[in-house]
Amino acid sequence: MSERSWYSGNAADDGAERRGWILGHFMDPSAGERSTDTLEVKWGIHKAGEQRAEWVTGDKRTTLVLLVQGRFIVKFRDGDELLSEQGDYLIWGPGTDHSWYAMEDSVVVTVRWPSVSG
Repeated sequence: MSERSWYSGNAADDGAERRGWILGHFMDPSAGERSTDTLEVKWGIHKAGEQRAEWVTGDKRTTLVLLVQGRFIVKFRDGDELLSEQGDYLIWGPGTDHSWYAMEDSVVVTVRWPSVSG
């Protein structure tokens, strides 16, 4: 019997060991298509008040953050952006310093590309 050509899973379960990340170069090759240097995907569940206190600096990837539920602020050096409606999203390019803060319990999907270490 051959292996399946597709994968079905649960983002919360699959990302539990990697802070929500479910696709990327950091996945073990045995994860099949989830091990890729094309992009990274994270299912982020954040409690109200949770934040990334330090700035992400020098990132070499493009990033998309999509709000599933809650109220979530992404902070930039030149201002903050509130995601408050389901489906709100932000996108920024390499080298854009950022951090974030969950105003309410929030769920966000983050996609970064390409998938590179650091």
